[in-house]
Amino acid sequence: MTDAIKAPDLLRLSDNVVLARFETLKVYAALGAVRTLLERGTVKPGQTLVDSSSGIYALALAMACHRYGLHCHIVASTTVDATMRAQLEVLGATVDQMPPSEDLRLDQEGRVRRVRRLLAERPGMHWMRQYHDAVHYTGYREFAALVDRALPDVPLTVVGAVGTGSSSGGLVEALRGRDRDVRLLGVQPFGSVTFGSEGFSDPEAIIAGIGSSIPFDNVHHDLYDTLHWLDFRHAMAGAVGLLRDHAVFAGLSTGAAHLAAGWEAARDPERTHLVIGADTGHRYTDRVFARHREALDPRTLKPHQITDLADLTPPWSAMEWNRRRYEVRRGGAVPASAKAHPIRVTDAPPQLVHATEAKPQLVRATDPLTLASDPLGVPPQEDQAP
Repeated sequence: MTDAIKAPDLLRLSDNVVLARFETLKVYAALGAVRTLLERGTVKPGQTLVDSSSGIYALALAMACHRYGLHCHIVASTTVDATMRAQLEVLGATVDQMPPSEDLRLDQEGRVRRVRRLLAERPGMHWMRQYHDAVHYTGYREFAALVDRALPDVPLTVVGAVGTGSSSGGLVEALRGRDRDVRLLGVQPFGSVTFGSEGFSDPEAIIAGIGSSIPFDNVHHDLYDTLHWLDFRHAMAGAVGLLRDHAVFAGLSTGAAHLAAGWEAARDPERTHLVIGADTGHRYTDRVFARHREALDPRTLKPHQITDLADLTPPWSAMEWNRRRYEVRRGGAVPASAKAHPIRVTDAPPQLVHATEAKPQLVRATDPLTLASDPLGVPPQEDQAP
């Protein structure tokens, strides 16, 4: 079941924008990491795996532990809601949740301190270190193979939240290893140290998992071609617009990526822009979608284009990053080229369907490829997933 849930639905939003819509993107990371650690003997059956999470990695890790007969302990962000916590507990995970906080920086730092205390008290635990352990890149090779089959022979721009770095980085590193023409556009909030916006504060920011208040070793800055920084209001506009125009209910990181991709796609119509939709919109219902009347019109929005981090300007800035290194602990960027590792994975080709103004008919991306031979590109009824 966990393998089935990890597969995304690929929805064509326009001629050159495709959305990879996940229920929980990080199932790829968690399954790949846990499987690899077991194969290496780093963790043993029955051992407890622990990590800090703002939501979707927690669920993914709990599912991976459930599958492989391991125990799971989550130090959860204040953004983890009752629905998510209930799922974790039913899956057998134990949950330490941080007290309510409006400051996600303090929330994140507190979670890491709590993990360290747990390890001191219970040395038999294995810390997954999703922020730092490169083992989380391994699972995205499978996703790269899926994308390669679904969107062959076209120049690609992958658009997604930077977050811990492993999802967008793992996907693009693997695709470039297949000799694909792939650009990577990373999305960041204001207030994140990852790409130098820590000097700003967005009081409404609740875009969990998209940025960071601490350095992440799994972010390989020299994989990124372009960066967009967006505030909460612009991410909200993208998420509400995605639901309004395409009937796709997705989270704020997807909304931010969707907004950035729309602007980039209009400027570069020859490239196919693949938007990473990391999760559904359920945990943002009250603070985002219930306020849909307040949402800005995406058609009226555009970024402030900059050439230097010193010129970062809220609420939306865009910059050509050009695959430079960036030392977060010291601050400052230097030119560099990205290095990719060749990966070869073969499976049946995935589905690609068109999203329309009506609710899109979702088709599992692991089914045989369907060409868009009719207006919607929807396969016969018997081939559709329920």
